Amino acid sequence: MSLIEIRKRSLSIETIYHEGGPPAATPLRLAAACAVIHNPYAGRYEPDLMPFMAELRSLGTLLATELVEVLGRDKIEVYSKAAIVGVNGELEHGAVWHEAGGWAMRSILGEPKAIVPSAKAVAATGYRLMVPLHYIHAAYVRSHYNSMEVGIQDAPRPNEILFALVMGTGGRVHARLGGLTKEQVVVHDGQR
Repeated sequence: MSLIEIRKRSLSIETIYHEGGPPAATPLRLAAACAVIHNPYAGRYEPDLMPFMAELRSLGTLLATELVEVLGRDKIEVYSKAAIVGVNGELEHGAVWHEAGGWAMRSILGEPKAIVPSAKAVAATGYRLMVPLHYIHAAYVRSHYNSMEVGIQDAPRPNEILFALVMGTGGRVHARLGGLTKEQVVVHDGQR
């Protein structure tokens, strides 16, 4: 029997044309794919979460594939992941997404080197979470530090978890604060 029972999914897309300055030549697109599932461990302590984490790889692949289809695989420059655990769960139930969601995005995107940033919380239904984003090939590309809000109005319910993956097509519109640029990334260690 599967540990993953999906109640609902959502896909949110933002298109940013400008931030008060001139319109961008190419608008920035950010997208978040979310899935709300039953938490198989709600209300009890489970010492072994590894089977759940392993099974969640399929959900990660589903969400990552959806984002790639919407944004275009070759256009994706930023990414992140998030989990909101309903109040009958624990933070570790969301932490399983680190490997499952991160692995899925890396696999779909051709193994980018930078760490996949994340955010997670245990919260009541309707909670919104700001998810950090950065460049997929190097963590220190300052122009690509950004965030996107994720959440669903009726989720997660107390015995649920909302898992999200976020991707985008570039850095901030009008980024102009210096630092390492994506064109300067040469080490390919995921850091600089």
